[in-house]
Amino acid sequence: MSEETYSFVIAANRLPVDRVTGDDGQDEWRRSPGGLVTAMDSVMRGREGAAWVGWAGEAGEAPEPFEDSGMHLHPVALSEQEVADYYEGFSNDTLWPIYHDVIVPATFHRRWWDAYRKVNERFAQAVAQVSDEGATVWVHDYQLQLVPKFLRKLRPDLRIGWFNHIPFPPVELFAQLPWRGQIIEGLLGADYLGFQRAADAGNFLRATRQLRGLSTRRDIVKSPDDGRWVRASALPISIDFADLDGLARQPEVIERSHEIRAQLGDPKVLMLGVDRLDYTKGIRHRLKAYQELLDDGHYSPPDVALVQVAVPSRERVAAYRHLKDQIEGTVGSINGEYSTVGASAVHYLHQSFDRAEMAAMFSAADIMLVTPLRDGMNLVAKEYVTCRHDLGGALVLSEFTGAAHELTASFLHNPHDIQGLKDTIRRAVEAPTGEKRRRMRSLRRRVRENDVQHWAERFLQALESAPEHPSGSS
Repeated sequence: MSEETYSFVIAANRLPVDRVTGDDGQDEWRRSPGGLVTAMDSVMRGREGAAWVGWAGEAGEAPEPFEDSGMHLHPVALSEQEVADYYEGFSNDTLWPIYHDVIVPATFHRRWWDAYRKVNERFAQAVAQVSDEGATVWVHDYQLQLVPKFLRKLRPDLRIGWFNHIPFPPVELFAQLPWRGQIIEGLLGADYLGFQRAADAGNFLRATRQLRGLSTRRDIVKSPDDGRWVRASALPISIDFADLDGLARQPEVIERSHEIRAQLGDPKVLMLGVDRLDYTKGIRHRLKAYQELLDDGHYSPPDVALVQVAVPSRERVAAYRHLKDQIEGTVGSINGEYSTVGASAVHYLHQSFDRAEMAAMFSAADIMLVTPLRDGMNLVAKEYVTCRHDLGGALVLSEFTGAAHELTASFLHNPHDIQGLKDTIRRAVEAPTGEKRRRMRSLRRRVRENDVQHWAERFLQALESAPEHPSGSS
């Protein structure tokens, strides 16, 4: 029996839901954490004729396709070996380091590449199966860079877009990949390629010229397969401002934010870090700067406290296990030296929280520390700003995030410069209330005007209008 087809199809590594066992012992599907799901959820919910193709998060046979909140979900199967080779291996131990400035060395294995290619082909087949004639397909992120070409061969009638949620590396780093040519050709199966920053789109276009000798004209490049012209440009992602702003204004969330401060001993300055446990997030640099501020005598518990939320991530990858050990060791050292009875210097939470609890944390924090060494966007920065409807708080933001190009009224810093980061934190803490309110008002305006719905509309418009030929050519 053939499956129903849809006019709008999302393809992403993961489905937007996870299977969990409830208190009654019954399995149910719950919304997944993560920036992509958070961003796309409001775009997809309630959209007529929409489907989402992705892995369900469990090795083995895929569950049968099912409906969730009005959206059709089509799971793709991954074997245990494919999880190790395609996902943990090639995606997160080969591509992720290269795309994040080789903060840790990348690993190259031909077996991993073979699995990546095989899984991308399987995703393309699944998308082809559920797509209407002439459907719009939106492929997401670095795990699925070969899908556009595979899908183009299967279904040339489709309109295919791809968006990269992480940085795209300079050509000097991208050139290290033994399979760089295949990745470029895979992406050029799309009609439109979206990137977080203009620099990322520029890096991709330079790679097509320098590594494949392809012809480019402004922001478009000629596909070597069929002579199509593919556009590549920047469209920075955002969040659902109205939804999160409304959540942060709910009385129970406001009350919870007060409870959090009280539970922490009502510090004069509450700092907050919220990150996936990843070496790109600069958590160690942040802790080093905080430790030195305590050591310098600028701040001390109970007047100051840092809450660090580190969401578990990729714990079977060696670099992530090592990072976890380093961070936990540093937290223990700071607390051992600077905590007092009843007042910890650092409250370290290696877990994830629901949206309401996170909104309460954002509302409670005086200083939000966002310190990535490289980040495609960093939606946490936008979430913090959105939750500060009281115009309180201050955002200390790394200049190496995509968000820094939009949120210019934040307290920007270079996380590699520990002294500079310390000075920026002090400026944020000590800035006059009026200055902080002006900055926060400007930040909120920027996020409100460029919310996730605006981003999605601009992407789909760019995809619809992507040129078959460059301007001025025949």
